Amino acid sequence: METLSISGGGRGSSPVRGRVSDTEWEARIDLAAAYRLVAHFGWSETIYNHISLRVPGEEGHFLINGFGLLYEEITAANLVKVSTDGDVLDDPTGLGINRAGFVIHGALHAARSDIACVLHTHSAAGMAVSAQDEGLLPLTQHAVSIYGNVAYHDFEGVALDTSEQERLVRDLGGRRIMILRNHGLLTAGRSVGEAMQLMGLLERACVAQVMALSGGVRLVAPDLVSAASDLFETLGDSSAREWAALLRLSDRVSPGFR
Repeated sequence: METLSISGGGRGSSPVRGRVSDTEWEARIDLAAAYRLVAHFGWSETIYNHISLRVPGEEGHFLINGFGLLYEEITAANLVKVSTDGDVLDDPTGLGINRAGFVIHGALHAARSDIACVLHTHSAAGMAVSAQDEGLLPLTQHAVSIYGNVAYHDFEGVALDTSEQERLVRDLGGRRIMILRNHGLLTAGRSVGEAMQLMGLLERACVAQVMALSGGVRLVAPDLVSAASDLFETLGDSSAREWAALLRLSDRVSPGFR
């Protein structure tokens, strides 16, 4: 768990809703819903870990959680705006942000303009798979659908050193999923919905792998792994449809995020 913080910035003279664009407000709603859903699915770790989202129309700015809030406490109005240079631009909470959130998320937002949302977790199954020599195995349909899109980054200690940013970017390359070895999981989506969809597939694949490894396993044949992974990429982006359903779920199980 990362414990160092970057101090909070000014709160602004008006409520957050009154000082941001309609587009940014909608983005804030999506991001806050993602935090609530990650808590609902059991992927969160109290006040640690992060989900970040690029601010629409603002080059080099992204939104992230204030350091000290539980995921179920995140709302559209209390998200913190940060620059990829590490400056806290608007902090309605006064809590600042977790430095590791800047190191990991800031690096990817700065390097990949196609990435809108970065989601990082320390789930038990994710950490277990991250500690296994072979990483994600082609054991299930969930695993093979994303198998070709998974990158790996070796553990360097708690992610507080900005020198690690270059290697995080290098190791992710052009992919959208990364297993941080001996650490956890990360997805990088073109939308909040895509980041959530990819994490859902990855999480279920990891849970199934941990369970399957309690006995003998049967791997999917390499040619089928390649075919399934390629097919998933050509099926088209269904994340918007799934995200609409997840927003309805968030409204039911954790209202107030809007």
